[in-house]
Amino acid sequence: MSAKPYLPVSEDYKPSRSFAQKAKDFVRFYRKTTILLLSIITLSFFTLDPLRTLHITDAKVVIILAANEGGGVLKWKGPQDWSIERSSIANKRDYAQRHGYALTIKDMTLKRRYSHEWRESWEKVDILKQTMRQYPKAEWFWWVDLHTFIMEPQISLEQHIFSNLENNTYRSLNYFNPLKLDVDVPYVDYTQPIDMLITQDCGGFNLGSFMMRRSPWTELLLDAWWDPAFYEQKHMEWEHKEQDCLESLFDSQAWIRERIGFLPLRKINAFPPGACADSPSADFFYDEKARDFMINMAGCQWGRDCWGEMENYKNLSKKLHAGVWYKPWLYFR
Repeated sequence: MSAKPYLPVSEDYKPSRSFAQKAKDFVRFYRKTTILLLSIITLSFFTLDPLRTLHITDAKVVIILAANEGGGVLKWKGPQDWSIERSSIANKRDYAQRHGYALTIKDMTLKRRYSHEWRESWEKVDILKQTMRQYPKAEWFWWVDLHTFIMEPQISLEQHIFSNLENNTYRSLNYFNPLKLDVDVPYVDYTQPIDMLITQDCGGFNLGSFMMRRSPWTELLLDAWWDPAFYEQKHMEWEHKEQDCLESLFDSQAWIRERIGFLPLRKINAFPPGACADSPSADFFYDEKARDFMINMAGCQWGRDCWGEMENYKNLSKKLHAGVWYKPWLYFR
């Protein structure tokens, strides 16, 4: 058997490499890119928006939406609950993307640490503190409950509220005081800037939709509001938990009162029929003709149909904006 002829090997010849070797070379030369991709993939298992978790944003406004993804410690969720959540999240995500805001969705199943002391209704303050640390460049933080729907998404918060903050708010309880709190408290200085925006309904302060501006005052308020002494001493007495706590602080502390501004309820919290049922005032309820900005289906889980209300207002919003292309003035209200 004749021997195979000798073939000289070119100096430029490189033996073929295995896939594993190629992968190692890729990781070596693109180390930072690989780490970033692996981080995003890992975060996607634990958050709905991994890019927001990495804080790749310079947004000045952060929308905080609390979503009970797994039912929390109180109950399991049904198909209608999931539908409500999907609709609410999609609505806030569309609004945030449209105006360059950040949206952070807080999964309430991660709050089981409160379950041993039944503090699940007090976590808004804790979440606000966490979010302010997560978004150090943001100025305003807007909390919205899950049972809300933005009806006029073309209107930015700057246009709707921030550009004319003083004229959109009232500071004194002379205007509206459903809780009959003290109107005059010593040492209140209403020349101080507004760092918190809330509304009042027929039952008092409404925390279904409210805003806070980053400031040293805000940090101090959140610390006082979250003080465990209030919870330990008053949690059996305060039916509305953190809402009653804020009302108590507002009623007694001048330094807190002087930086809180009240928006008319329909500005960010319009109610559907059935909420505040004992009140005949039209100032509380959504007005289609006035094109109110947002609907808050507060209390729908007690004797009303949350899913039916969400679907109704979602379809109404689509109807109102179906022909918006030939009504450009709606974008400049």
